Amino acid sequence: MRKKHELSFPVLSDPGNAVARELGLVFELPDDLKAVYLGFGGDLSRFNGDDSWTLPMPARYVVRPDGVMAHADVHPDYTERPEPAETLARVQALTA
Repeated sequence: MRKKHELSFPVLSDPGNAVARELGLVFELPDDLKAVYLGFGGDLSRFNGDDSWTLPMPARYVVRPDGVMAHADVHPDYTERPEPAETLARVQALTA
């Protein structure tokens, strides 16, 4: 993602949802949703690199260079997400 969009800041990648699990953000898909995902070619075992069929709740964290979290946005409804411009503005504010 960082290379694709030429971002100048680090972006967390979380194979197997290890960090999301530590933060309590992971949920397991029920069998009926597994079938729906597979019907659309969404094999989570291939995407996640494990066979857990788990997904993280959407979350965005802006972390200062000293490791302190400057902003967190987490919502259990995956359709509720902050606008990318809002997140970018928060990142840019760290260097202002």
